[in-house]
Amino acid sequence: MAPRLPPLNPLRAFEATARCGSLTKAAGELHVTHGAISHQIRALETTLNVRLFERVGQRLRLTPQGAELLPAVSTAFEGIAAATARMSRPTSSGSLSITCVAALLSFWLVPRLESFTSQFPDISLTLTAANDPRDIHSPDVDLCILYGDGNWSDCWLKFWTHLDLFPVASPTLINNRPIRTIRDLSDHVMLHADTGREWHTWLAAAEALDLPRRRQHRLNDARLAIEAAVHGHGVALGDTMTARSLLAKGQLVTPFNLSVPAVDAFYVACRNDLKNMPILRVFIDWLFEQHDEARGGSEPAVAGQVAIRRRRAKPPSAG
Repeated sequence: MAPRLPPLNPLRAFEATARCGSLTKAAGELHVTHGAISHQIRALETTLNVRLFERVGQRLRLTPQGAELLPAVSTAFEGIAAATARMSRPTSSGSLSITCVAALLSFWLVPRLESFTSQFPDISLTLTAANDPRDIHSPDVDLCILYGDGNWSDCWLKFWTHLDLFPVASPTLINNRPIRTIRDLSDHVMLHADTGREWHTWLAAAEALDLPRRRQHRLNDARLAIEAAVHGHGVALGDTMTARSLLAKGQLVTPFNLSVPAVDAFYVACRNDLKNMPILRVFIDWLFEQHDEARGGSEPAVAGQVAIRRRRAKPPSAG
């Protein structure tokens, strides 16, 4: 059974009087008489069986019991006011601050901005390249598009999409130094966007963990690794989200026909108090619609020239 709460009007009178320090000022703010405010406070004191105020000269001062009650009441009224404001906020105008994984932002989201702008011309976006779950709780961020295991607590979280990983390189690099077998990877620079886990996953599926890795570059995110591959600096791991457009344009090619599920996945996340904000729902709905439209109901095929028979293994969970 839910605990019984004091009546709302006496709580409003108490909060206004405590904040204003005066019955008269509280009455003016709530558009009632001085006597009505006094009556409501007496009713609340009777309900709680405590004194909430004591008079010191011409001013009212909270008793210890009143001082204990005030923060909870103030927080509750502030939360109600904020939720009401968000509910009345127009769904198609305003501003949103969004953080997004750098590679996804550069190669997938930015190219689709015209679609969003044409549908919602009165919504302005602030887009920041980041992949930090701590941003979920930042007061300056409305929504995070994150890559990870999805194990983030005390927030609203929704799975967006999984990824398949596969090697990519520039056509020029492959023409100058062909890759005819998986062993030929040893003659190329291996470009990492993490600690090496994702290349390890792919090589394990290709049964090539013993492959000599003579030259390697480590970059701090997938966008830099993909850009390095585009410029012919080595072979990177692309994925079905961020490398799709570069493959379609011929800026990258896939030497092998093998792709593997990534251990991590993409999620959208925000603070719990923002999850029902109409303008945020507009962007989230658009994000999912764009993904479904881009997929066309199926993942793109990885059709490299070098065929590799994939080892049977249980695919990792998407989170």
